[in-house]
Amino acid sequence: MDRRTVLKSILIGTTALSASPSLLAASKADESSQVKDYLSKIRNFNQHFDDDVILTGRKLRLLKTVVARLKRVQRFVGYANFSLLSFDKALYFARNYSKIGNFSKEEIQFLEEIFYTNSNDYGFYGEKVTKNITAGVSKRDTIKVPYTGNYLFRGDSLHLYEKIRRDIGKSIVLTSGVRGIMKQIYLFLSKAVRSNGNLSMASRSLAPPGHSFHGNGDFDVGKTGFGSRNFTEDFAGTTEFKKLEELGYIRIRYHENNPFGVRFEPWHVKVIA
Repeated sequence: MDRRTVLKSILIGTTALSASPSLLAASKADESSQVKDYLSKIRNFNQHFDDDVILTGRKLRLLKTVVARLKRVQRFVGYANFSLLSFDKALYFARNYSKIGNFSKEEIQFLEEIFYTNSNDYGFYGEKVTKNITAGVSKRDTIKVPYTGNYLFRGDSLHLYEKIRRDIGKSIVLTSGVRGIMKQIYLFLSKAVRSNGNLSMASRSLAPPGHSFHGNGDFDVGKTGFGSRNFTEDFAGTTEFKKLEELGYIRIRYHENNPFGVRFEPWHVKVIA
């Protein structure tokens, strides 16, 4: 039985009780040392831990140069378009436009290594929903949501977002929609740069490339004017979140005691089962 299965089986009781602080407190008495260590990591997601996977030396330098190049790609194609960009298209733009500069062979190998590494090595136990680094998002399957800079998939995702807006009002806004492979790689590696090369720390805040459900339907919402706090636990204290709960829209993928190795994400709307 792998670590994810073990954690899931131990945490299942806690998961069911996640909305009740008093019951959670009682359940903590029965947590094993393994689970205590695990929960400590996702609750203190921005701290370093002794068994974290951290890039150093040449790999750390590669991390920084790749992130800088991806930032130039994003600036060149535009924020919204970057969300749909495939791996092959990113290489194409880099190869053909001097403002970006060609990805070196070593940089491409680094990107592939990041994508295909078993995420369990970092401490992330979620499902890999996109298996191939060259997988793309078809623009015709998406629609750009006005005034957000983000796309949503047509169908279930768009319909759910529109219903949320009708029921709750204009104070709810889409903060992150469709993310293709390159966008998720960029977000993940940018967090790793800010974490001094700590890939485990990055994986506690963001699903590693290939593991994000933003690639096939999920999206994030926030409160208009709330800024970066929409991506913190502060969002769970807003009137908007409470309305989402009351109306049954909240099916949190990464709840407070999730078995996937990720921090609590009250802003993440689960669309894909």
